[in-house]
This record gives sequence, structure tokens and C-alpha cells, in this order.
Amino acid sequence: MREFSLPALYEVPADGNLTDIIRRNAAQHPDVAVMARKVDGIWQDISSTAFLAEVTAVAKGLIASGVQPGDRVALVSRTRYEWTLLDFAIWSAGAVTVPVYETSSAEQIQWILSDSGAVACLVETATHTDAVESVREGLPALVNIWQIDPSKQLDPTDSDAVGAVGAVDALKRAGTDVEDATVDERGSLAGADDPATIVYTSGTTGRPKGCVLTHRNFLAECGNIVERLGPLFRTGECSVLLFLPLAHVFGRMVQIAPLMAPIKLGHVSDIKNLTDELASYQPTLVLGVPRVFEKVYNAARAKAQADGKGKIFDKAADTAIAYSRALDSASGPSFGLKLKHKVFDKLVFSKLRAVLGGRGEAAISGGAPLGERLGHFFRGIGFTVLEGYGLTETCAATAFNPWDRQKIGTVGQPLPGSKLRIADDGEVLVHGDNVFAGYRNNEAATEEALADGWFHTGDIGTLDEDGYLSITGRKKEILVTAGGKNVAPAVIEDRIRAHALVAECMVVGDGRPFVGALVTLDEEFLARWTKEHGKSGTAADLRDDAELLAEVQRAIDDGNAAVSKAESVRRFRVLPAQFTEESGHLTPSLKLKRNVVAKDYASDIEALYQK
Repeated sequence: MREFSLPALYEVPADGNLTDIIRRNAAQHPDVAVMARKVDGIWQDISSTAFLAEVTAVAKGLIASGVQPGDRVALVSRTRYEWTLLDFAIWSAGAVTVPVYETSSAEQIQWILSDSGAVACLVETATHTDAVESVREGLPALVNIWQIDPSKQLDPTDSDAVGAVGAVDALKRAGTDVEDATVDERGSLAGADDPATIVYTSGTTGRPKGCVLTHRNFLAECGNIVERLGPLFRTGECSVLLFLPLAHVFGRMVQIAPLMAPIKLGHVSDIKNLTDELASYQPTLVLGVPRVFEKVYNAARAKAQADGKGKIFDKAADTAIAYSRALDSASGPSFGLKLKHKVFDKLVFSKLRAVLGGRGEAAISGGAPLGERLGHFFRGIGFTVLEGYGLTETCAATAFNPWDRQKIGTVGQPLPGSKLRIADDGEVLVHGDNVFAGYRNNEAATEEALADGWFHTGDIGTLDEDGYLSITGRKKEILVTAGGKNVAPAVIEDRIRAHALVAECMVVGDGRPFVGALVTLDEEFLARWTKEHGKSGTAADLRDDAELLAEVQRAIDDGNAAVSKAESVRRFRVLPAQFTEESGHLTPSLKLKRNVVAKDYASDIEALYQK
């Protein structure tokens, strides 16, 4: 099939915008908890009425401080309640939010604030304030900087000092003389096709481009998701815990969709203790990236091995996968398989579900391929992970698996109200109200991306007879070996990366006689592995250790099983350190900067092809 579409389940009002969501919630569901905020270690509910009141109070401060309709306001912070509060306050003041990753360098901050023309910047910490101040001379449009966390170094009685009073309180004080009617008027100025936000792409190559996303984009995206996944968005019953970065469009979708339902939304800033947060919040719906689900699986397996129960866990995992696969067959699971599944549910599966909060009904995974085996594993333990696919330019998900007709191994059907098309060269094209308006200040890139009225994703994929999309690789990342074989790196990389010991894998081989790979080790699991094998040292110390290389080879072998012999990895090199954002090898959304890795590890790549 070359093209597929589904009718819209949600129609965007012609004059609607995102502020309508919180006003509607307060009117129709005044006492329903739409937020939960952790105070002194305890989750406290916030009703839709209370949330609207606080948004209005903060929006008054923005207006009083000179923010005008259409102005851009930057937001530099980790995921937290204030992020969502300030986002809606910016929209209620008639302005446009420009999210910035809290890990961004001063140079990156300067580029985004300069390109967007931001007149104000809300930052989380004093470190962020210093970063913005250090480049302020190059930002003539920037007037105000507000700091979310009050700075202990400043006099709290000095309300004019940056950071002396937290941004939320400072803006509430500044707006005391502004009328509610003024906020209502400002909030209704933006139409559906006006910009709501400018999200800067991670920039795997070159400077990030500013994707202009409209109110229509988000309303069409989130409205149709909520309608299509209705049973997962039951008002008063369901809840979501947001731990993804809100500077990323996926995190933004996770913020807005629950409010459209509405269901309760909580925030987590630090994912180091994510399992503890899941246990205390107990969400019914989890939205994350594959690495989160890989970590859950790998951590559970490692713990079982440490407790001497590794064989039991592996048998349970095989049973879960077999059970899930049988669900897709005409006959379904056999009686014997059902019996084994029931036994392991008591011994293993129930404990794994508890790690995910205990109340979880389903999860949505995006940002990278999940992997078929992991998808079957989670469905087999009673926690279905619905895989989706999208880009910043498509306002997050442009395809996802429906809750009632999942096809594991695919990224699902198109968002209702949109179309997917496979071009002659295999590229995935998208058309619909969720597709962005264009790149800010970059007409040439906009025309190239939106040629012929379709967004060109740069991804290669196929559509089956039911309109389910499978992504097979990136158009620009296709390798061509010296023998003329086309190789899509993503397929094998995802399989290799699924191994607990592997952090990242980058396949190489363009113009080379065979396919090779650079592998980095997961520091957390390396520590466990060395302890179990009576060794010590870091990846740099052990990269040539025979036992370690044998373990990595098992990951390589598993990856090779997914591809043809010509596409399989013949040789690999273990690198001395993990790829990180700080090292310059990963984008803030954890995508590989392949050109940087290839440059920095050119000698390791050459070593793969030495006789």
C-alpha cells in the first residue's frame, strides 16, 4: 500500500487555541484534579479551577511586564509543575513559548533566543541565569529574565534582583493590578493557525532549526489521540506521570493530551529515582522512550540473576513473549501456555507491573524504535506498550498503535485526520493538521521539507494492507557498502542496543567492504557485570577483555539475526566511554550525532578495516 488515511475524530475549532482547554476544564470539571504536585514528598492534587486561577495570575504578571501578543518567551527548565503552569500562562498572555533544553550551552541558548527574537526568558536556576546573562549583549530583544528557583545568594527582600523571588511569585506580584478580563481578551487573540510555540530541533547536523507549531497542530494532535485512545483517558480515573523533557515535542504532547481529556498529570524532574516515583504516583498510563522500557527489563533481569533466579526470569520472559505472539494467532495461546503464563504471573509478572506503579494499564513509546521482542515481552506480562512514531515537524506522533488493534513491530496507523504516503524512493510523507507551519527564518528549508504540500520525513518505511506503518531507516543514514549493498543502520542497531551491557551502537560501513560497529557500554550494567565476573575497572580498562568481548559478541549475534548476511556486523570496537550530550555525541533528545562520532572515533573505525 502506498497511501493510507483515517477520518478525523476531533475537529479543531476555527477560532480555537490551547487556552480554551483550561477554561473549558474549569467550567465543565471544576473539581476534577488535573494536576498533582509533590510537596514535602507528598503528592497534592490541583483542581482545574485552581490551575486556571494560577495560570491567570501568572499571565497577568507577563502582561504587566510588557509581554505583547505574539511575543516570544523562552523557557529553560527541567520538567516540573512550573513548566506547564508557565507554558499556559504564556499562551494566556497571547505570547508564544520557546522551549530550551536545560542542558543547553550558553552558545545554544544565544542562538535560540536570537533566532526566535525572545523578549523574555524564564529559567530554572542561577546557573541558567548566568548562562543567559553571559550572552545577553547579543540578544537586543531580550528585556526580562525570571528565575523559577529563588537564589539563596540574593536578598529575598530585593524584588528587583533576578532570582531574588521565584518567577511564579514575582509575576503574581507584578500582575496584581491587571484585570481578569484583560487575560481573557489576550488569551482569545490567537487563532488556530497562529504560532503556539517554536521548538528547535535537536540538530544532529548543523544549527537547530526552529519548527513553528500552531495551536491547530497541538489541538489536532492531542484531540485525536485522546479520542482514539479513549479508554486510556478516562476523566477522574486515569493519570499520567510526565518525566520526558518538555523542551522536546513528545514531552509537550504528554503535557497537553491529559489536560484535553482531562486526566491527572504529575511531573518528575529527575528520572534517577523513576521507579520510586512511579510507585508513589501510580499512573495508569506511562509515556516514555524505548530506553525507559529497556532499563525496566534489563534491571529486572539483572536483579533476578543477582538473586540466583536468572533462569526462572528467562523462562518467564520467554513465556511472556510466546504468550503475546500467540495472541496474534487465529487459535490463541494453548492451554499449556496459559497455565505457564498464570504461574509466572504470580512469580514474576505481577512484580514487574509493580515496578511500573502497579496501576498501569498501558504505555505509549516513541522517539526511537521499541523492538518487536520487547513489545511482546511487555504485552505478555500484562502491560501493553503501544509504539508510535513522529517528529518535531509533525507535532509528535503522526502514527501510533490503537489500544484495541495493536500490531507489534509496527508504529501503527496514521493519526486520525492525517494521511501517510510512501514515496517512490520509500520515504514516508505526511499530510494533516498536525504538520508544522514551517521553519522560522528559513524559507529554503521549509520549501524543501514541505514540497508538494506533503512533509518529507527523511525516514524510509512501508505500509501494510491495514495501513500500519513500519520504519526501516533514515534516508540520509542509508549506508552503501563497497559491494553495493544498501544497509539501514537502525534495524540492527536497535537489536544490539537491547542488550543490557550496550549503551549505544553505531553501525558504519559506507564505501567499505563490510559492515562494522562502534559500541559503548552501559556504565550501570558494566559495574554489575564486572562484579559477577570477578573483574574491576571501567570500559576503558576492559574494552579488550576477552570475556567482555564475548558478551558483546552475543549482542552483535542477536542483531545480526535480524538482517541478511551482507548487512550483518562483521567486526566491532568497544569504545572507552559512553556517548553523552556533554561529550557532543548525543543531541538533547539522545539521538546520535553520527558525523561527530565518525570524526572523533575515526581511528577506531579505521581499525575495524585493518587486516
